[in-house]
Amino acid sequence: MAFNLAQSTAAAAAASVAPRTPRHAAAPASVVSVRKSGAAPPSSSASLRLQRQACCEPSVAPPRAVACRAASAAAERASRKSAGVPVFVMMPLDTVKKCGTALNRRKAVQASLAALKSAGVEGIMVDVWWGIAESEGPRMYNFDGYMELMEMARKTGLKVQAVMSFHQCGGNVGDSVTIPLPRWAVEEMEKDQDLCYTDQWGRRNFEYVSLGCDAMPVLKGRTPVECYTDFMRAFRDHFADYLGNTIVEIQVGMGPAGELRYPSYPESNGTWRFPGIGAFQCNDRYMLSSLKAAAEAAGKPEWGNGGPTDAGSYNNWPEDTIFFRRENGGWSSEYGAFFLSWYSQMLLDHGDRILTGATSVFSSTASPVEVSVKVAGIHWHYGTRSHAPELTAGYYNTRHHDGYLPIARLLARHGAVLNFTCVEMRDHEQPQEAQCMPEALVRQVGAAARAAGVGLAGENALPRYDATAHDQVVATAADRAAEDRMVAFTYLRMGADLFQPDNWTRFAAFVRRMGGAGSCREAAEREARGVAQATGSLVHEAAVALRS
Repeated sequence: MAFNLAQSTAAAAAASVAPRTPRHAAAPASVVSVRKSGAAPPSSSASLRLQRQACCEPSVAPPRAVACRAASAAAERASRKSAGVPVFVMMPLDTVKKCGTALNRRKAVQASLAALKSAGVEGIMVDVWWGIAESEGPRMYNFDGYMELMEMARKTGLKVQAVMSFHQCGGNVGDSVTIPLPRWAVEEMEKDQDLCYTDQWGRRNFEYVSLGCDAMPVLKGRTPVECYTDFMRAFRDHFADYLGNTIVEIQVGMGPAGELRYPSYPESNGTWRFPGIGAFQCNDRYMLSSLKAAAEAAGKPEWGNGGPTDAGSYNNWPEDTIFFRRENGGWSSEYGAFFLSWYSQMLLDHGDRILTGATSVFSSTASPVEVSVKVAGIHWHYGTRSHAPELTAGYYNTRHHDGYLPIARLLARHGAVLNFTCVEMRDHEQPQEAQCMPEALVRQVGAAARAAGVGLAGENALPRYDATAHDQVVATAADRAAEDRMVAFTYLRMGADLFQPDNWTRFAAFVRRMGGAGSCREAAEREARGVAQATGSLVHEAAVALRS
């Protein structure tokens, strides 16, 4: 998730194949229990990889199955690109009640979906919260509220991007509600707080289970990766008749805010404030054990006692620190290269393990479904040599080292799409003293995706309803050669503000421009005014219902 200093100011200034009929269970069942998957074969280990027990590895999808799914998905992406960039809209974070049994504000959801369809939107994105759907106990799944939404989307003619949200909601930019991890998982984290990401001062972060224990059976006898894979398998089985026709994409959460990163810039309790550099998260005992082993393997055991101690704190700037400073900073030393390689490789290995589970689950579906991974748009201090905030988040991206190509190559091996944020931002809108460069960052990530041969999708990082932001997205995502277009764009977020008359008219024009691959703005605006007039009562109903 990207962030900028002008968040509140911008928000104020902006005020922006027929589906199959699903089969239904013969009798209602609010809770579904799924048998634990069997043991899987061990995978190979690189020198910096965490040593794992073979029994803790997820089952690996056959390479041919992954290749076939990837080829089918690539063909679908190619056909989409020729017709422009499809637009999806994120649903509210609390779309489903915390009990999991039903939708919040059902009337508002129904009116909103109808309005979105009338504007030409391709579909919606919804968080399928681990903390809601498996809250009752291990392997006790309740997808009832999500089933209601999927059926509503199917009847409306909208596609769905389903996010497997294995993180806590609350504590990040834009989090308007709090949805913790499943209670039974939190209990284990409270008993053994080394299951939490930990900084050098001992602060524990409960947003997401530390990747250091990916291979340890620490969650009621299962590893975290097994929990995630079992959850995805249960989702696949429960929504089998929606996959490939209504549900067209599975975005796999891999960290805080659903992004493949460390929780290096937690906003909760004022720990971090933009544009601070954040802090390394490698001081739980599982991470330290891996670091110690890596240092010994490198013949430098003294490097295995913890992360850099001269990297400042959350709200420092690079030049405040010895490690991140421009001249002779520790990041450019032999030790810095060792530590940053280990830290970023641990994140890549984490992504590899979860994607292995995801592809083993979804490659076996009758109809192809995209798998995607979100990467954070950390644009502040991008213009410095060290790129400190990216480093603390786990992206080894500096003036001399490309941190995004390894991520893109990882996704390519699994046939996954790279979803990137901050597509709406312009350099000059950000505080220049913090050397924010979102446009350059998006270009770098786009180049990495092209080099690796993976599809690139985009999101806006902050709510924007103004034409300036829309123009930037169109220019970045759609107004270019077909091979360079994004495969999809997801708009943050559906809410009462989106359905305000002026915002709605601008949004409808934006959707038309995206669908026409950057087509004429004036023509799109004329069409949008017609849409706004035709849907006025429906949009008003949605806005009122969402505010109630």
